[in-house]
Amino acid sequence: MATSPGYLLRETAGNLRRHMVMTLAAVLTMAVSLAALGGVLIMRQAVNTASLQWKGGVELAIFLQPGVSHNESVAIGRELSTAQGVKSYHYVNQVRAYKEFKTIFGGEPDLVNAVSVKDMPSSYRVVPTNATDVSQLGNTFNGQPGVLHVSYAQQEIDTLLNQFRRLRLGALIIATLVMAVAVVLIVNTLQLAIFARRREVAVMKLVGATNWFIRIPFMLEGLVHGIVGAAIAFAFAFLARNGIASLVGSESLVGQTQKLYVTTHEAILTGVVVLVVGAAVGAIGSGFAVRRFLAV
Repeated sequence: MATSPGYLLRETAGNLRRHMVMTLAAVLTMAVSLAALGGVLIMRQAVNTASLQWKGGVELAIFLQPGVSHNESVAIGRELSTAQGVKSYHYVNQVRAYKEFKTIFGGEPDLVNAVSVKDMPSSYRVVPTNATDVSQLGNTFNGQPGVLHVSYAQQEIDTLLNQFRRLRLGALIIATLVMAVAVVLIVNTLQLAIFARRREVAVMKLVGATNWFIRIPFMLEGLVHGIVGAAIAFAFAFLARNGIASLVGSESLVGQTQKLYVTTHEAILTGVVVLVVGAAVGAIGSGFAVRRFLAV
């Protein structure tokens, strides 16, 4: 039996109107759970941005004085090229360092505007052969002429991740529990709708209607629950993205606690994930709710 778009829209809208209170409860519960999930994703993106300088297996950063001489910089690079325990390294000049700085501290425009390219320390980013070589390499270069300070990835990233893990665990527990409640509400809402029409469903089955012909309007109802709830969650996560990201703090290069942030592009990607999850949960939950009533 063919299913027309008009029939699907009429049936879906009718089901939503008949159980408005349960529909609103399902949507709001879905929104809360997906907002918690969106918060976790935003914090994860903020942590990735804050640890930008440690990408590619870099475990050690040798920051040079802003006014380091060419000879001092070359001497450090030459020593790195012959040092034991160095797997690879690369040089980050002041221009690239400033670009990196603007990305990491994008949530603090006053700080970004207060410095310029010439204020940024160039650096050597070092990938050691073994993690145990990091401390020894750091001691070798710390205090040498032209060296501002030596930073260790493990120390900074561990501090950042420890804060993130605690927040992530709490948010995921909330998201899981509330998502379970949302699914139960969606299932109950759809079961009420199809129970009220059980005689009509039985007649439709007897005259040859397929299970999918009966199921699709109810699945679309669950899909609407999920998408609307996800849209509300996305709006909240997008507007509060910097506040959520700043829950994870990081010690910055200037010795202050850095408020992490995410870009608009990253927040939109999070919204896409939240919408997909909401739509999937709504549709799957509704499909499960309808299944038991189709055995006529």
